[in-house]
Amino acid sequence: MDSLKLEIVTPTGVIYDGVALEVTLPGSEGEFGVLPRHSSLSTLLKAGVIDVLREDKSIESILINWGHVNVNEHGVTVLADGAVALSGSSGSMAEVLESAKKLLKDVSESKMALASVSAKIDSISRVG
Repeated sequence: MDSLKLEIVTPTGVIYDGVALEVTLPGSEGEFGVLPRHSSLSTLLKAGVIDVLREDKSIESILINWGHVNVNEHGVTVLADGAVALSGSSGSMAEVLESAKKLLKDVSESKMALASVSAKIDSISRVG
């Protein structure tokens, strides 16, 4: 099965560097998915959740406050101002929620974006 390279980088370092089957991103014009061999594009990202479908079919979710993405047929590179792994992280759910709150505190996004992130965190906490 085809895969693509995903890298998510913040000013403090690399948050994710691996292979994915599919990546869903919170674009400034709406959520969009990227599959292997996607056409090239560069766009802004708003506050939201990046969902990564891994090769083992598990989904890793990463919250970003805003950023920029560069997509080409071989991979996806996200440059984010801040990011927190919502699933697949080594910390407790309480620590993850606290980190997510801090990240979103200074974001002046719409209530709809914050509600979407809150719903994603809630669904992850029920599964994990």
